[in-house]
Amino acid sequence: MLTKKQHELLLFIHQVLSSTGVPPSFDEMKEALKLRSKSGIHRLITGLEERGFIRRLPHRARAIEITRLPDNLESDAPAPSPGPAAPNVTPATGFSPNVIKGNFGSALGGSVPAESSDAMQLPLYGRIAAGTPIEALRDHSSFVDVPATLLGRGEHYALQVDGDSMVDAGILDGDTVLIEKTEAAENGCIVVALIDDQEATLKRLRRKGGAIALEPANKNYETRIFPPERVRIQGRLVGLMRQY
Repeated sequence: MLTKKQHELLLFIHQVLSSTGVPPSFDEMKEALKLRSKSGIHRLITGLEERGFIRRLPHRARAIEITRLPDNLESDAPAPSPGPAAPNVTPATGFSPNVIKGNFGSALGGSVPAESSDAMQLPLYGRIAAGTPIEALRDHSSFVDVPATLLGRGEHYALQVDGDSMVDAGILDGDTVLIEKTEAAENGCIVVALIDDQEATLKRLRRKGGAIALEPANKNYETRIFPPERVRIQGRLVGLMRQY
């Protein structure tokens, strides 16, 4: 059984293959299905492959082969409009997905399948101390998929927490924190603070007179106080993800 988005993607791949003989790119699929990131396409492709509808050919770019098509396609089944990179694609006929008929949007009180949920890829820069500050890391080769609903406007990145000094704020060792890039934050916000341009730490920001205090959320740790010129804000906490 296929979800609505899996059905749409399979139909789109079939259309492009029938018209051009070449599978669509991931960017073309993303545009056709109106998803915000290619990570959603990766999940849909994996689901179709696991169900035996497509096969990815190794060692070849854009190599996707349709191995079977669902039965009893309704002639009026909607298909996603091809993006500008895949012109002159004609509708496919003669096959049908084995899906539950009805209003997909009204199922589960208006929820949509997980594959259709927008996700964004954030760079996972590395581990940040929630105890003693550590040297800031910048690993631009790693990414994490984050539901777009967890993020607001602006630029974001992710960090993995190392330590237990923020446990009373619900931030545990190994958590992935989502950070909005900013150089300013209100008093009381949890921020990524860069100390002396060398060490980064995740702490609650307190301004006291002409000084900056970086406050832990664990009574076993002490608040550290610095002159303003030694501390630079690199972002503020906007979300958290945890695996069990």
